[in-house]
Parts: sequence; structure tokens; C-alpha cells
Amino acid sequence: MSAQLTIHVAGEWRKAVSGATREILDPADATPFAVVAEGGAEDTDAAIAAARKAFDEGEWPRTPVAERAALLRRVAALLERDREELGRLEARDAGKTVEEGRVDVDCVADAFRYFADLVVNENGRVVDAGSPDIHSVVVHEPVGVCGLITPWNYPLLQASWKIAPALAAGNTFVVKPSEITPLSTVALIRLLSEAGLPDGVANLVTGPGDPVGARLAEHPDVDLVSFTGGLASGTKVMRAAADSVKKVALELGGKNPNVVFADACTDDESFDTAVDQALNAAFIHSGQVCSAGSRLIVEESLRERFVAELARRAELIRLGRGSDDGVECGPLVSSQQLAKTEEYVASALAEGAVLRAGGKRPDGPGYFYRPTVLDRCDRTMRVVREEVFGPVLTVETFRTEDEAVALANDTEYGLAGGVWSGDAGRARRIAARLRHGTVWINDFHPYLPQAEWGGFGKSGIGRELGPAGLAEYRETKHIYQNLAPRPVRWFAG
Repeated sequence: MSAQLTIHVAGEWRKAVSGATREILDPADATPFAVVAEGGAEDTDAAIAAARKAFDEGEWPRTPVAERAALLRRVAALLERDREELGRLEARDAGKTVEEGRVDVDCVADAFRYFADLVVNENGRVVDAGSPDIHSVVVHEPVGVCGLITPWNYPLLQASWKIAPALAAGNTFVVKPSEITPLSTVALIRLLSEAGLPDGVANLVTGPGDPVGARLAEHPDVDLVSFTGGLASGTKVMRAAADSVKKVALELGGKNPNVVFADACTDDESFDTAVDQALNAAFIHSGQVCSAGSRLIVEESLRERFVAELARRAELIRLGRGSDDGVECGPLVSSQQLAKTEEYVASALAEGAVLRAGGKRPDGPGYFYRPTVLDRCDRTMRVVREEVFGPVLTVETFRTEDEAVALANDTEYGLAGGVWSGDAGRARRIAARLRHGTVWINDFHPYLPQAEWGGFGKSGIGRELGPAGLAEYRETKHIYQNLAPRPVRWFAG
């Protein structure tokens, strides 16, 4: 199996300077199916230098906004053209179902179109200085060279949330995908070139967080670093970026509550909906979602009926390779993630949780783990406090609104949460009190490219998507022009 040239610098595809490579494993059977270049510090420095030159001397930052927007729309069209191929590639690399992969590609195309429309419809803001002799305007300019570090769970989608606004704003960039799921990002860089993006604007280094990601965070020629991933790695990125005082955006995951009131389940249909959505919240993509509703907080009077049905359905979820017919849930992404999930479940059971479903690997190859429901949990348990990033749902109960809010907010994270209630006033009241960046009412997981995404607390800083997602990749400048200058006479002279 020959190695692909997966390092892209100044329009050229290269192998690593060291010659190192990495096998990419199919998580459904743990066998290698691709080999990529394993970049290091030298490759990263070369990519940063190319991005710096393209920003300082190249045409892209000075390209008219309408032309930048047109290129983003061409990329969206190419994504649609290659939807099936990219969806299958993403599914195999990350372990998700092919349908999930296809949906991801659709969402990526939506992101490129959204930022194309947003940037082309924005203008500078005129500021009233109180004098006809003063022309004052606030304008937006690109930040410069952006270091973009993306996670393994949604490789293509998370790359688009950074690349699309970075390009719309006129920046150049170096992207580092996760070393275990880099293939769809490589494909996206090829589409950017096909769409006509000038050489040096988009650069890619495949390789590990140390040294590639660390070098992007610390390098003085990088003006912004945007990182999506775990809390421990995110804090390292922030520390490394501090010496050069570069802009930092971090999305660091969550421990997301899904609060279910008994009045959300007053008949068979509403009960079925709430249970179905709780399964989706916790187990889509095997729970490897930063916004997964991994904490079910259910009203005590509903608990036994709700959890019993939830556990019954969880046991029926069909696991398998994402390309196989009828498969509803794929494997975890790696042996390390599987071992981590097993360790969390073991610790929960040792701390007193009650296993209602799952809790084991199925027979056969690959990194599969049964969707797991842990009842009788409380906030002293590690599995409730820490992000598992696996198919594990914990159950806590409440009796009053205040208790529900206190439980939902009792986390150092604050990315997302859900509220289920048949009382619209109660639902909005609870949503207003939750300290989370996204709150769904009688739903879970949908997002809109035009609405900001990000969290409170240790879920990170900054926002992706929406107008604020574009603002992350811009500097704001005030230009004050005096049309009738005259002496100030402050000093007598």
C-alpha cells in the first residue's frame, strides 16, 4: 500500500520531510486501508511560510468580496458533485454510517454557501461623528494567517466551519486534521484547488498534535489559531498561543444535559417521541459528538417507565460497518477510544450506577461497543462529570424545576442542552436559565449555519457559524477622515 502525498504547501502535494508515514485504520475491522504522510515541525514551518507569503504578497486578501464568494459557491457545487464519494470516505475513515457521511457533505456545502452569502452582503459601518467635516467608518479586514486544528469525529464538517469563514474573510491558512481521520480534509483541499483558489492560500499538514498542532499554536507568523477537540489539548493550544498574543478560538466539547419533564410525555405519541429523541441525542455516531445528550435528567415520576423503554430500544440498535444495509450505529474511532469508554463504564458500575443496557463489546472485530444506559447516577461519578465521547448515557432524576436547572448547570462545560416539556412557558423558562451555548426545546442536535455555535465555561471561547463565526476571522478597523483639517492650537507655540 503506497503512501499518498497528503502535505499541501504552496500548491504542491508533498511527502513529509522526514519521509515518515502513518497507516489509516478502518475502525470497523481495525485493518489499514490508506497510508498518509506523517508531517512534523519542518513541514509545518514550510506551510506557515507559504501561507504568510500568500497573505502578505498574494492576491487573495485583496480579491473583491464578490469573487471570494463566487469561489466558495463553486466549492459547494463540487461538494455536491462528489457527495457520494466523500460521504463514503468520511464514513469509512470516522466509522459512521454512509448516510451520516452524506448528510455531513450536505452540511459542508451549506456552510460554504452561507459564508459566501454573508460576506457578500456585508458593508462597513458608518459612524456619526457629529460633524459634516468628519467621515468615520468601521471596516473589517482579514486576520492574516490562520492555523486550523480539527477533530476526528466530524473531520470534513469541522474543517468547513473554519475554512469557509477564513476564506470568505480573505485569510490564508494551514489546516491540521486529526492524524487518525485526515482523508476527507485532503479531498477538500483538492476541491479548493479545483475551484481556482490561488496557490499558498490553503495549506495542509497531516500529522500528530505534537509537533504539528503545537507548532501552529506557538508560531509567531500565525495570527489566529482555531482548535476543536478535547479540553486538555485545548488548554495546551491556548498556553502555546499566549507568547505571540495571537487570536484564539476554542471549541472543547461538552457534558450535555437532556432534561425531560413528565408533562412532555402525556400520551403514547409524545412519550415515543421523547424516548426516540433521547436515543438520538445520546447514540448518534456512537456518542462521539461534542453536543451528545449524554446526561438524561428525567422527572422522578417518569423515570422508571422512561428508562425501561429507553434501555429496551438501546439493546435493539443495530451495530456494524457503516456501508452495510440496516446498520444504525458504527464503531468507535479507535482502540484508544474503545478502551476509554470501557474504563468509564467500569468506574460507573464501581461507584454504584445500575446497568440497564449495553455495557460490553459485541463479538467480532473492530472497535464496537454496545449503546449503554447507566441508571441511578449522580454528580459524584466520573462518568457524569467527564466527557466520555462514546455510546454511554447516564440517568439522573429531579422533582422540581429548580432541581432540574441545578443539575443541568452543575457542569464545568456549557456547550448544549435540551428541554422537553408540554408546557411552552415552562420550557422557555428553563431554557433561559441554562448556561449552555445552544438550548433545544423539544428537539436535540439540529444546528443552523446562520446561528452561532459554541459554549460557556470550559466548552471553549469564541463562536463558529453565524455572523460571529465570520467575525472570528476578521480584524476590525476604524478609519477616521477629517475633510476640513485646521490647526488645533493646543500648544501656544
